[in-house]
Amino acid sequence: MSTLRHPPRRRRPGPSGRRRVARRPAAASPAALPFEAAPHDATPIEFAALPLDDRLRAGIADRGFVRTTPVQSAVFPLVFSGADLIACAETGTGKTAAFLLPIMQRLLERPAAGATRVLILEPTRELAVQIEDDFTGFSYYTDLTGAAVYGGVDGDSQAHALRAGADVIVATPGRLLDHMNCGVADFTRVEVLVLDEADRMLDMGFWPDVRRIVSALPGARQTLLFSATTSSDVVALAEQVMRDPRFIQIGRAGGPARTITHIAHVVPAREKVEWLTRFLRRSIGPSLVFVRTKRGADTLASALAGRGIRCAALHADRTQRDRSAAVEGFRAGRHSALVATDIAARGLDIDGVAHVVNYDVPDTAETYVHRVGRTGRAEAAGTAITLVAPDELPALQAIERSIDIYIDRPA
Repeated sequence: MSTLRHPPRRRRPGPSGRRRVARRPAAASPAALPFEAAPHDATPIEFAALPLDDRLRAGIADRGFVRTTPVQSAVFPLVFSGADLIACAETGTGKTAAFLLPIMQRLLERPAAGATRVLILEPTRELAVQIEDDFTGFSYYTDLTGAAVYGGVDGDSQAHALRAGADVIVATPGRLLDHMNCGVADFTRVEVLVLDEADRMLDMGFWPDVRRIVSALPGARQTLLFSATTSSDVVALAEQVMRDPRFIQIGRAGGPARTITHIAHVVPAREKVEWLTRFLRRSIGPSLVFVRTKRGADTLASALAGRGIRCAALHADRTQRDRSAAVEGFRAGRHSALVATDIAARGLDIDGVAHVVNYDVPDTAETYVHRVGRTGRAEAAGTAITLVAPDELPALQAIERSIDIYIDRPA
């Protein structure tokens, strides 16, 4: 296989201090969207029934995929057709394969060497690495080439991949703009732009960078926007970069997966550490614990470790080696708990997370949806637990009303 390789991945530490998440408008309902709702069939089917190249089928089989998920079934025909598309589906429903596989099929049907033809923008390093890994797996038996472009790693190999015209570039906006400003990237032959996790790119303040990147792309392209939630802000920004897009909503608009059980425990702030320790000692399965700040992640992880809990902290100020060790230790079962900030955990794709624990009540309903979406993935059951200090109850009740879920409060 011809694949552009790059050195071991390192990720750039983020800015220090607490990141305040602005309050966002509620998710827009399909009826309120200014786009045509596309007719679609979300019935899962065998991958063998899709019109895919045999080399792609082999890569799919190697990864153990047998049947499509609803979002994949719904989206494949429109991506094949070349239409602009906004697809909104819950976290963990298979959105990555929904756009990668039909795009790769089109590349194989119309081969063209020496030019980047697909640009995928991601909000975080972790997501860029994850998508590039998926591409590498699916493309194993083909000659398609790809590379990930993100901060925190030497840029020389990335510049080489950009100059060579890798078929697919997966990038975070900031690092990609750095290369573009140096005249390295040539995107004049880009056929498809994918804005993945668009809601989080907006939350994290990347949209001005995205607009600058889009301005350098051909106007005659397909643009695909994938998101777990679709707020009125996302819709307004989509109108700026898309041409007559179709819209597909899979599952509830702006809500978490129905396979997740939501529980809240009212616990005074000073008692949260002891409550969490007891829970982690008796719980079965890995737990992902969310806190608001990087300092809070370190403090809580240290407190839990001092009480005999196998855990690690994950946030942007940790070294790349420590971050990788924390994630791999959690994935391999060496850590029963991972204490993370929202942004650091955004790109995590770990199967089998049994529990998500909100140690702090999230700032917004969207943050709640993204946090709890780390469990209950691919129609598996999961549990979301929120520890609520008495003064946090109004914030939790507002989240409950906003996304129309029932959060059980055991006596």
